[in-house]
This record gives sequence, C-alpha cells and structure tokens, in this order.
Amino acid sequence: MEKRLLDAAMEGDIASLSQLLREEPLLLHRTVVSCVSDTPLHLSSMLGHLAFVKELLRLNPELVSEFDSLNCSALHLAAAKGHLEIVRELVKVDPEMCMVRNQDGRTPLHVAAIKGRMEVVNELVRVKPESIQVLTDRHETVLHLCVKHNRFQVLKLLVEETDGNIQLLNWKDSEGNTVLHVAVSRKQIEIIKVLVAITGLDVNALNVNHSTALDVLIQSPRDLRDMEIESTLQGAGVLCAKDLHIITREWVPSLAKVPQMTRSLVSHQFLNESNSRKLVTKQKHTDWLDRKRSALMVVSSLIATVAFQAAITPPGGVWQDDLVGDDRGSQEPHTAGTSVMAEKDPFGYGQFMIFNTIAFLASLSIILLIISGLPIKRRRWMWIQMVIMWVAITAQGMTYFLSFRYISPAKSHSMLHDVTQISVLTWLCLMGVVFIGNVVRMNLWILRKFGLIKEKEQKPSDAADDEQEDM
Repeated sequence: MEKRLLDAAMEGDIASLSQLLREEPLLLHRTVVSCVSDTPLHLSSMLGHLAFVKELLRLNPELVSEFDSLNCSALHLAAAKGHLEIVRELVKVDPEMCMVRNQDGRTPLHVAAIKGRMEVVNELVRVKPESIQVLTDRHETVLHLCVKHNRFQVLKLLVEETDGNIQLLNWKDSEGNTVLHVAVSRKQIEIIKVLVAITGLDVNALNVNHSTALDVLIQSPRDLRDMEIESTLQGAGVLCAKDLHIITREWVPSLAKVPQMTRSLVSHQFLNESNSRKLVTKQKHTDWLDRKRSALMVVSSLIATVAFQAAITPPGGVWQDDLVGDDRGSQEPHTAGTSVMAEKDPFGYGQFMIFNTIAFLASLSIILLIISGLPIKRRRWMWIQMVIMWVAITAQGMTYFLSFRYISPAKSHSMLHDVTQISVLTWLCLMGVVFIGNVVRMNLWILRKFGLIKEKEQKPSDAADDEQEDM
C-alpha cells in the first residue's frame, strides 16, 4: 500500500490516491508513523504536483511537519525547486516550518536563496520575517549564502527586506567574515558595490585573522578585477588592518572623556569617513612604499643576474686549452678556463671587473635589505636604497661600454671612443638632473617643515607624498 501511495505521489494521481484511501482509510495516518522517510507530501512537493499536495494537506495536515532522512521538510524541497504555489500551501498549514533547519543547518529560506528562487524567498520572508535572522551551523546568515553562491538579485531583495538591520548586515560567520569579506574573497564586483553603498555597514570589520576586506583582496590570487574592486573599497573608506590600527591608536584615545555611546558613534563615523585626509595620507604612503619596494626588488634581481653572468663569461670568453711557455713562443702561456681579456688587455679587464663587481654587490645589498626583515620601511630608508640602485645601474652601464669596446674591431676604436664619451656624458647629465631635482624637493620639504616658507594648499595625493617624508 505504501509503495502504491508513493507511486501515486510521483505521478500526482489524485484518482489513485482516492482509490487507496477507500481501500485503507488510515493510510495517510500510518504514513506519519512509518519507517519510510519520504512521505507522499515530500515527493509531490519536490515534483511540483500542486493539486496532489492540496489534497494531501486537506486529508492529513500533519504531513507538513514530517522530515525525510536528511531532516528536510516538504517545504525545504518545494523551496529548493522553486514551486511557489506549493510553498504557499505548505506555509498556510504551518508557518513555523520556515524556521526549521535540515541536516546541513539550513532553513527553507536558506535553500531557496542558494538556488536563486527569488519569488519563494520573497514569500517566505513575507510569511515569517524573522526567518531571515536564522543562522546556519557555521553562523552564516542568508546574506552570506547569497554571496557564496553569487545570487546577486536575491541579495538585493534581502537587503531591502532587512530594512536597516545593521546588526544582520555586519554579522560575522564562524571565521569572523562579514558579507563584505566573502564578496571580496570571491571577487563579486556587483555585490561589493551594493554592500559598500549601505549606510552603517562596518566596512573595516576584522575577521579572526585580523584582516579587513582590503586585506582579503591583497592576499587573494590576482586577476583583472582587482583594480576595480580595490578602487571601490578605497572609495568607501576601507583600509588595511595595519593602517586601521595606526589611526585607531592615534585618534580614539582623544575621545576618552566623551560619553561611551557618543564615543562609539564618533569612532565609527570617523573610521568610515572616506574623504578624511588622514586616511588618504596613510593609504597613499603605504602604496608608495609598496610600489617602490617591488620595483627595487625586480630591478636589483635583474642587475645581479646580469653581473653574475658577465663575471663568469667575460668579453672575449675564456681559454679552451692549456698553453705552456715552451709550446709556442708566439703566445703567452695560459690556462684553460681563464679569461682571454685578462691576458690580452689586463688594464681593461681590471676596469671591467671593478665596475661589474660594484653593480653586483650594490644590487645584492638592496635585495638583502628588502628581505632582511629589518624595520626599514620608512621613506628615508627607501631613498637610501634608491641611491644604491643609481650606483648599481651606473656601474652596469660602464661594464657595458667596456665590454662593447673590447669585442669591437681595432679599426672602429676611434669611432667607439667618441660614442662612449657622448653616451657617458649624456648619462651623467641625466643623473645630475635627477639628483638636483631630489635635492630641491628635499630642501623645499625642510623649509616647509620648519615654517620658513608658506605651505600652499595641496591635493590629497600631493599631501600624501609631502607629509610622510619623515616617516
């Protein structure tokens, strides 16, 4: 009888149901206490047989509160499939089923949001508004699930339904991630733009790793969306955790005498003010240092590689055989593997090795300083490393000219001498311009710092460079 009942439910055959009930009037009531987990209401709700569901509910409303082997109710299955009319019939009988979680810790609203069933989500929230606050086993809200499964339209609907419930919007899951953290980790640009536009959203919330949403972006694998996401976050006042710590340490103590409630409001408003000059300055300074460190590491690694290769394979190559003095009177004795240039032009070889060694050691020193872990992230230390880089580049240029001159035919030496002189003079002029420009800039900064000249009004980007010179 039970098998025939389940077959009728799968077909949505009301006539067969009526025939079975004439044969066994208590069949549906026996189904409630049966060991079979899938009731006919589960099957008909999942398959969308609306008329069959209505008949079952009329005959035995208790079926709506039964669960299958995964602890799912018929409402879970109908919501997951998006059968709106069946969902309406089920919640009429027992609205409290909207709050029941299945084996995975998810309510019917959760599964409907995951599947993107907008109409079902709207109906469940209308019938049971508090269902939007039910959490999963991982302390996730339905908003977290929408972001994880990229349900943009459902998220917009739910944000409107929250009606300014900031606690829900700022809720953290078991790993301390807010909805914004999750959206940034999954690079969902549209969702990020919707979230940061919400008034009162804590855009600088920290997860269990003490990371803000901007930290999550920086730590994630890079792709083409990162620039747009970073721009959106920074425009909303999102900071890195280290910058947030600095600003909080500098400004919040000054609010100590303010009443607690007022102090919380002021602190929150300050930390979320995107146009604050202090926030912009700190962020610009950090970005400048990061860019310079990355550029210095790349260039110094390249120079070190070239210098090392030039040392082991000097111009003219190395001797391929041994020659003793008595073997050939026309040539100087030499040993296999030694430099040909060292035998033919000892003075030129000495100059070559001096400049090559300077370039090699200068670039290695920069690499060592960057990876040493020493507290040299301040701007003045970065300028010292840049000066060392100028030395390395200049020495590498001299190495090039010496190599080029040695391997060129003797008849072209006169022309090469002129070209070398012009090139070296041009390079020295360029270095002089760069040096003078930086000296002038430093002097202007010193004069402004001590008030000897009036400081003109600057844009935030310019102020970030000037105000952080002494950091």
